[in-house]
Amino acid sequence: MATSTGVSPRETKHTSKPVKELVAATVRFCGDSGDGMQLAGTQFTNTSALAGNDIATFPDFPAEIRAPRGTKAGVSGFQIHFASKEIFTPGDQVDALVAFNPAALVTNLVDLVSGGILVVNKDAFDEKGLKQAGYEESPLEDGSLRAYQVFPVEITRLTRLAVEELGLGMKEADRCRNFYAMGLIFWLYDRSLDPTLRYIEAKFGKRPEIAEANRRALKAGYNYGETTEAFASQFRVNKATLTPGLYRNIMGNEATAYGLITAAKRSKCELFLGSYPITPASDILHELAKHKNFGVRTFQAEDEIAAVTSAIGASFGGAMAITTSSGPGIALKQEAIGLAVMTELPLLIINVQRGGPSTGLPTKTEQADLLQAICGRNGECPVPVIAARSPADCFDAVQEAWRIAVRYMTPVFLLTDGYIANGSEPWKVPDLKALEPIEVKHPGPVAEGEVFHPYARDERLARPWALPGTAGLMHRIGGLEKQDITGNVNYEPANHQHMVDLRAKKVANIALDIPQQTVMGPARGKLLVLSWGGTYGACATAVRDVQEKGGSVAHAHLRYLNPFPANLAELMGNYDKVLIPELNKGQLRLLIRGEYLVDAVGLNKVQGKPFSVYELVNKINELLA
Repeated sequence: MATSTGVSPRETKHTSKPVKELVAATVRFCGDSGDGMQLAGTQFTNTSALAGNDIATFPDFPAEIRAPRGTKAGVSGFQIHFASKEIFTPGDQVDALVAFNPAALVTNLVDLVSGGILVVNKDAFDEKGLKQAGYEESPLEDGSLRAYQVFPVEITRLTRLAVEELGLGMKEADRCRNFYAMGLIFWLYDRSLDPTLRYIEAKFGKRPEIAEANRRALKAGYNYGETTEAFASQFRVNKATLTPGLYRNIMGNEATAYGLITAAKRSKCELFLGSYPITPASDILHELAKHKNFGVRTFQAEDEIAAVTSAIGASFGGAMAITTSSGPGIALKQEAIGLAVMTELPLLIINVQRGGPSTGLPTKTEQADLLQAICGRNGECPVPVIAARSPADCFDAVQEAWRIAVRYMTPVFLLTDGYIANGSEPWKVPDLKALEPIEVKHPGPVAEGEVFHPYARDERLARPWALPGTAGLMHRIGGLEKQDITGNVNYEPANHQHMVDLRAKKVANIALDIPQQTVMGPARGKLLVLSWGGTYGACATAVRDVQEKGGSVAHAHLRYLNPFPANLAELMGNYDKVLIPELNKGQLRLLIRGEYLVDAVGLNKVQGKPFSVYELVNKINELLA
């Protein structure tokens, strides 16, 4: 029999135990925020992606930077749904839960399916750990877990044994426990260790003793699954059928950053990001800062106002200008966004939404900033708003936002959320040669004697994007009301009315330049589910499930939220009822009712968690009944 540290993953691939085929499975790692649960989940995700599965993930972070160890406030989790078919969500319930301590168990057990696999670190279930989690006696002994397949594993002790020959201190040895748990779950679901072994070498190669400790812990966990009598079988999820091409696993903030770089290249503009760090948007700044070789310039400002105004300055200078934040930061940027509207300069404002109000739930998801994006500024100040629907979709959505910004000379909001930003899914890497250019025009020098009109407009009502220093193009900008054509300051009532109407019409005309709204399902029927943003996956799955059982329901998902697609009113009129699920108190529903007088029904949730498919199916069936 192989030893716990010396066997290769290839030697253990052909298990002596039965292997059960599954269409899909959902696994969650949970423990203290310092236990490496995000790393464990990320490695399992990447390995599953390389195995050819379709995947969707849901990282869950504690809001406190460092809550006391063993407490419920400090629990961190990472959920992975992987399948041999197309999936859209990280799963409603968990098939296998790995809990590193009692606090992780008590906060996550509710999501484990009856009969599901529960792996716990038995060593953490001591008197102190149980008390911190609120247990009067150990759930491993009181019979409260009888509904699950419980596997108490001495993860701490076995990890220390696996690495004891290396002479590490106890703290360093215990940091390898997540790799032990990874190895066990990799064995359970017939995953190769090779990608994680490569990661260990790349990450810890300069510290050979740490790299070797993590390798030994990973293999020890794998071999525990193979050799122990506790686990009777393995599970296998085969490859999904995906459109041929080159794929990689991508998170939403990564996809946003790559989309920004691509849009800059397509439009031949230098990319400038003015940003102030805020959860969960900071990773866009971090990612862009890595790519200076593409001409990217990033500025970490001293505050949100400096961040957005620096971006406005960059836009005035001809750059592709972006500012990123979340709801609290967007609130601080709004006056400057009004300045960008008044000066009619292209600017991308990316809001990675989170739970509010105020500091709210900084690590949890919500989509309650729609009205802030559409109506959040003083005065009549219209701004186009679009929303990404999934992690990979961020790549396309951000490029569409930039296309609109330069085509109509206007700031544009792009809405994502914490669920999209930190979640991941397979992304088909596009053929960059097949992407059409984003046309950007700058007026040339004006001949002597001719007059440049900075607010003269083209057929889209867009003014010219004049670059400073170009001969004859000197003009003034600022927040005071402009006179049409000349751009001079003008306080006349009639002019203000005219300019307000003109800016509103320019944004409204974008409806003629975006795709018609489409539906998934019958063109007419009893119910239309109308969704936006990160609810796409749950809504699409729920509608598909009800359709397969004969329900008369269709699904329309909105990317364009201001203005709405031109055919939206006609489309909604083809259904008896409209259901709008939102992770807020009904903001899109308010806009739809006000714009189209449609008596839409809401399904609203503000718990910091995305919709489950189960919740949506129940509401759909209720309305169909």
